[in-house]
Formats: sequence, structure tokens, C-alpha cells
Amino acid sequence: MKTLTEYLTFQTRQRRELVRITDSVAEAVRKSGIQEGMVLVSAMHITAGVFVNDDEPGLHEDIWEWLQQLAPAGPDYRHHRTGEDNGDAHLKSLLIHHQVILPITSGKLDLGPWQQVFYAEFDGQRRKRLVIKVMGE
Repeated sequence: MKTLTEYLTFQTRQRRELVRITDSVAEAVRKSGIQEGMVLVSAMHITAGVFVNDDEPGLHEDIWEWLQQLAPAGPDYRHHRTGEDNGDAHLKSLLIHHQVILPITSGKLDLGPWQQVFYAEFDGQRRKRLVIKVMGE
């Protein structure tokens, strides 16, 4: 089995931001030369996530609103007693999840017609990393 590991670095301008990373993942797959396998895309921070969905602005707003309803910013989370103010970011990461595994077929990232890969930042404006691990033959 062959592997390739690449890292992306983010420093978002906003505390909460969505970044489309499909092209970066597809480029890592191409660079790896792997024809059949999988690619793991994983946020390396506990206040960020990775997901696959449609790249449609209205849907993005719906996702943010849904996350805000389930894990609202601002309440007095117990985590804030440590001096932090990002309790909601930790919960949002749990809801979105921190990683995805995607198929590689015939040397290409094998997504459905509307599927795109996103990095979701819930506590940004500082340097964070994401790992792309391509595996297969």
C-alpha cells in the first residue's frame, strides 16, 4: 500500500468560517498516484470540523443556523470557567465531526455530482492545521 500525507494550514479572518477544500484534496490524490483507495481528511484541532455537502450559500447559512441553535455562542458553558470562551466551538465540532473518509477510484477523488469537501472553523483567527492522508494502490 502507498500513502501520501499533506497538511493544510488555515488562519481564518473570522472566528467562524467555512472553507471549500475539495480542490486541495483532489490535488493530493492526483499527486499521490494512487489509483484505488481512500483519503482521510481530518481537522487537527478540537474546535474545527470537516464535512461533505453541497456548495450552496443558502445551505451554508442553514448549517450555521442549525449549529447555532444546537450549540449557541455565548452561554455560560462550564468550559468557560477555565478562562476560555469557546465552549460552543467544541460542541459544534462534535456535531459536524472532525474528519471524513472519501473514496479514490481510477486515480481520482470519487464524489457525487454535488458533493464538495469543507473545512469548518468554529474558533478561528489563529493558525490551525488539517491533515490529508491518501492511502491505497
